[in-house]
Amino acid sequence: MLQEKVLETIKQNNLISKNDKIVIGVSGGPDSMCLLDILYCLKEELKIEIFVSHINHGLRKEADEETKYVEEYCKQRKIECFIKKVDIKNLSKEQKLGTEEMGRKVRYDFFEETAKKVNATKVATAHTANDNSETVLMNILRGTAISGLKGIEISRKDENITYIRPLRNCTRQEIEEYCQAKKLNPKIDKSNLENIYTRNKIRNELIPYIQKEFNPNIINSLNRLSDLAKQNEQYFEEIVKQKYETLKIGENEKEIILNLKEFNSLPNVIKTRLILYTINKVNGGVQGIQKIHLEDIIKLCNNNIGNKFLTPQKNIKIFVKKGKIFFIGKV
Repeated sequence: MLQEKVLETIKQNNLISKNDKIVIGVSGGPDSMCLLDILYCLKEELKIEIFVSHINHGLRKEADEETKYVEEYCKQRKIECFIKKVDIKNLSKEQKLGTEEMGRKVRYDFFEETAKKVNATKVATAHTANDNSETVLMNILRGTAISGLKGIEISRKDENITYIRPLRNCTRQEIEEYCQAKKLNPKIDKSNLENIYTRNKIRNELIPYIQKEFNPNIINSLNRLSDLAKQNEQYFEEIVKQKYETLKIGENEKEIILNLKEFNSLPNVIKTRLILYTINKVNGGVQGIQKIHLEDIIKLCNNNIGNKFLTPQKNIKIFVKKGKIFFIGKV
């Protein structure tokens, strides 16, 4: 049943095409072993090649056992497996990052490294419906914008790699039942039971409390909210692209000029998204741009003050002059 559900997710979202080479991120836990086993079973039907990328973080004594387990599974099924061992604890100290953030960076760097070696353009990760609901809830608690309600996207393009999440609609319970039925005997990361990180607290304490006291179907509810948010975001993205082309007066690598009068005629919900879209185009990112910056830019445009400029972050300068809005990137 779960295999059919995953196949339906793949087809509905065009996650996989014929002759794709796919790198699968595998830790040895239930989620990633379920993903690996299902894609292995489907590889003839989908006409794909699969490869495994496994990182040994060296954080727990069980890590070497997990590596051997993944190696053995792949060896028995003749799946090419790429393994890397990293001292995350020391690396995180050197780069002044938390171990969780450092671990994620190392994993994704290795996914891309593996993809280049085998000439793959897709990486499959084992994010589930539970992971998505946890992300949505975590974003809400942090004070997210509507975009944060999208949670974990079922596919995401990142330069030359597309990340796909075939288990995105599958619950953890379904996955555990699959592993048991297939006798996979995945390894359990006991650190997931420790309430050190925010995500673990949400997973182990908050969601069970909500399920018990308020809504036993909170996982499904949050995933429906996530899907609706994604649909809304896709709609607004198309509107913003159209408005950008209409308002654009000039564009090069370091400067974009928009029509001030037409910008001022737009509703704020489009203005804020258009500002972010334009900054991203000229600057390659919107890191550090906050709600107050967007409000200040809109106010500057409404007042049409020609002798003032704003620098919402060090790599961008915004000012208005002679009926135009100038977005200047770092030279």
